[in-house]
Amino acid sequence: MEYVTLQQLVEDLDLKIIHRSKQMEEIRISACEVNRPGLQLAGYFGLFAHDRIQIIGKVEWHYCNSLKESLRFERFKKIFSYPIPAMIFARGLPIFDEAIELAKEYDRTILTTNITTTKLENSIINYLDYQLALETVVHGVLVEVYGLGILIIGESGVGKSETALELIKRGHRLVADDVVEIRKIDGKLRGEAPELIRYFMEVRGIGILNVERLFGIDAIKSYENIDLVIELELWDEKKEYDRIGLDEDYYELLGEKVPKLVIPVRPGRNIAMIVEVAARNLRQKKLGYNAAADLDNKIKEQSIRRIQKLPE
Repeated sequence: MEYVTLQQLVEDLDLKIIHRSKQMEEIRISACEVNRPGLQLAGYFGLFAHDRIQIIGKVEWHYCNSLKESLRFERFKKIFSYPIPAMIFARGLPIFDEAIELAKEYDRTILTTNITTTKLENSIINYLDYQLALETVVHGVLVEVYGLGILIIGESGVGKSETALELIKRGHRLVADDVVEIRKIDGKLRGEAPELIRYFMEVRGIGILNVERLFGIDAIKSYENIDLVIELELWDEKKEYDRIGLDEDYYELLGEKVPKLVIPVRPGRNIAMIVEVAARNLRQKKLGYNAAADLDNKIKEQSIRRIQKLPE
C-alpha cells in the first residue's frame, strides 16, 4: 500500500478526535515515522518533518506550558502553518487553547489518547510499517515448523494442503492455506492469511476444515516470517534432482531471496517428514553447520591424504 488515510489510522488505532480537519478523509500518510516536535516548539524549524504525525508527549507538553501564551501561540502557529497530517496529544494531556484555535484556522486535525507517549509512538510506527509495506500474494501454504516459516508452493493438486495437515498433526502450526499474503517489513518477509479464510483449510475429498476448531489454538499462528520455500512437484523420472545439497537455490519475493528446495512427490514418500528434516537442516545452517559442505570437505581431505601416500 502506498499510503494510509488519516481517517483509517484514527479508526484502526481508536484515537479520539478533538478537532477534525475538513479534509481528514483525503489526508494521506506515506511516511512510517512519527515526529515529536521538541525542536520546533523551541523555535527551530530546519529539516522539520512536517509530513509525519506530530506527537505531543509529557516533555513537550510541560515545555509548552512553561512558555508565555504569546510565545506558545507563535510556536503552534508556525507548526500548524505546515501541512502536518495531524497532531496527537498523548497520555490524555490537556489540549492547549492556542492549539485548538490554530487547528481551526489552518484546518488541521488534533487527536488525543490516554496511551503513554512511547507506546503511542510504537503503535503508530508498527501500524504504518505494516500498512505501507510492499506486498504480494502467493498461492501456497504457510506453516511454522520448529520455529521457522515454511512456504509450500506447487501446482494445484500436488498435495500442499495434505502435507500441511500432516505437519499440524505432528504438532506444527498453520498460518495460511491456499492464499498467502506476504509483506516486506524491515527487510523480512511476513506471511499471513486473508482475514476471511484465516485458519480454514481445503482438503480434497473432505472439503473445508477449521483447523482451530479441529486441533485447538496451539495448531494455528496469525503470521510468520518466511525462512524457506519448498516447491512440491510430481516426480519426473527424466529429471535429475539434487542429491547432495551443495548448490543453493533461491526464490525471490519482493526483492528478497529466500532459500528454496524442490521436493519431488510420489507415492510412498513421507513429504511431511521431509519438510521437518528440511527445517531442522536449515536451522543447522543458520547456526553455521552445513552437512553437505562438511562431507565434501572430508572427502577432499581423504583424497589429499591418499595422494600424499602415493609413491613418487
